[in-house]
Amino acid sequence: MKYAFSNKLKIGSYVLMAVGAICLVIGFLGAPSTVEEAKEMVAAAHGDGHGGGHGEEASHDTEHEADYMKKSGHTAEADSHGADEAHGGGHDAAHDEHVFHQLQNRPWSALYVAAFFFFMISLGVLAFYAIQRAAQAGWSPLLFRVMEGITSYIVPGGIIVFVILLLSTLHFNHLFTWMDASVVEHDKLLQGKKGYLNPTFFLIRAAIFLGGWIAYRQYSRKLSLAQDKADDNSNFKKNFRISAAFLVFYLISESMMSWDWIMSLDPHWFSTLFGWYVFASMFVSGITTIALITIYLKSKGYLPEVNNSHIHDLAKFMFGISIFWTYLWFSQFMLIWYANIPEEVTYFVTRIEDYKLPFFGMLAMNFIFPLLVLMNSDYKRVNWFVVMAGIVILFGHYMDIFNMVMPATVGENWYLGIPEIGGILFFAGLFIYWVFNALTKEELTPKRNPFIEESRHFHY
Repeated sequence: MKYAFSNKLKIGSYVLMAVGAICLVIGFLGAPSTVEEAKEMVAAAHGDGHGGGHGEEASHDTEHEADYMKKSGHTAEADSHGADEAHGGGHDAAHDEHVFHQLQNRPWSALYVAAFFFFMISLGVLAFYAIQRAAQAGWSPLLFRVMEGITSYIVPGGIIVFVILLLSTLHFNHLFTWMDASVVEHDKLLQGKKGYLNPTFFLIRAAIFLGGWIAYRQYSRKLSLAQDKADDNSNFKKNFRISAAFLVFYLISESMMSWDWIMSLDPHWFSTLFGWYVFASMFVSGITTIALITIYLKSKGYLPEVNNSHIHDLAKFMFGISIFWTYLWFSQFMLIWYANIPEEVTYFVTRIEDYKLPFFGMLAMNFIFPLLVLMNSDYKRVNWFVVMAGIVILFGHYMDIFNMVMPATVGENWYLGIPEIGGILFFAGLFIYWVFNALTKEELTPKRNPFIEESRHFHY
């Protein structure tokens, strides 16, 4: 049966994009244009909700650091900035400019978090799809068209993320501090990383990653559709081989992507687990989205051959990868906390001190909630239960990306406000429109996949 894009869903996606775009524009217009405006915004936010106390903390830190500079003997002869910093004036000016850049970053960060989150969903689905192809899984062919529909978003989503990265290299924002030559000039650690962290090589890598992911998706989709019209299994075998090869490229490129696009926002910090950690987040988000869209299509009379055993398997993956994500989160956190090395623990100290609610809330949504809700085998077959768990998991992993990006780019000047909500709405609308439009292009059930009958009779 061929899916027909309902007018309600189409109009809903348009509304989400329109409202989201308006909120994003408001966020950009509301960003300060001068240091004085930034100081006024911080002063106005002083004492309000989460922002209360940040002004006092910043002032206290400024005085403490200025006093430290005096005691540590940083004079004009030793450091060209020493005299000003010793008297506090230069340091205050530098701090004000830093806060100004953080407030300017906020709408950019909201845009980037949402853009990357929805892009990583499609990228996670692409990995899951390639695994099913390479493993020649018998249970999942009925879901292949759903996966191919979701992975279609890699094209617009990847282009948008690349444009944001390009604008960052052109200094339209201050998301990546290592792109600022004046910062690198006074930072020996960043100078040592210039061979890898430089704008040209950064964009070349991004283009290679996106080119490889998009090329595999398009070619695999082409082979999948060709298999339906063929009289042999040659296209299926080609898809198997290309999928196995792609997984090697994916594991390497995904890790490097996570270092470039996320970890380099904190260029003084690194974790050897970070690539796996980001992979787990995108993988479970992608599988969750497959489950939600499959349940929606089935409720509308499409995918009649998909049964509760298929949903049960998707829910098992949602549960299992949530536990895997927690294992990686705890492994990264525990080792850094136990070693207590200053340049490592600062990553978590800033998040625990300034981002308590999103930090611990994300942990509850991504671990405690799936553990309690999806542990029971019977609940994995109840559609509304899987949908409820899926929505919480998706929001939890949005907060995971939020926690990765915002502390490095916005610092303590964060809120869940108009630009953040706008980013979610705009990209949710774009994602829904693009995916469901792609689903209308072909029949939702593959016809000549060698394992289609096994998938149809998948019951346990």
